[in-house]
Amino acid sequence: MKQIIRRLARVGDSSQCRSANTNGKNSGLRQSHVREVPEGHVPVYVGEEMERFVVRTELLSRPVFLELLRRSAHEYGYEQRGVLRIPCTVRVFSTVLDSLLSGDGAHSDADLIRYIDCDA
Repeated sequence: MKQIIRRLARVGDSSQCRSANTNGKNSGLRQSHVREVPEGHVPVYVGEEMERFVVRTELLSRPVFLELLRRSAHEYGYEQRGVLRIPCTVRVFSTVLDSLLSGDGAHSDADLIRYIDCDA
């Protein structure tokens, strides 16, 4: 996991930006033009459709994100080049992300991990 997190710090992909947030909080920017990743954020690509999300780096230390990173390493290996891919559906990732960003504590990380498992 430390290898992945170190590598994320160096990722500077400036592909089409998709928001890591669908509920209006300022976690990322939805853009129709090329834009660099804001400081304190990291781009991830989710699902088979490779939808791009820009996620706050502080979320990477959450247990649910550590589980997603572990699954990414298992699925694609530590040596994958280029972008960081997350092996779950966009729908599930968006739900998990929205839950984390809401800050209301309605769902624990364990609940979110079980939610990911149900979709696998």
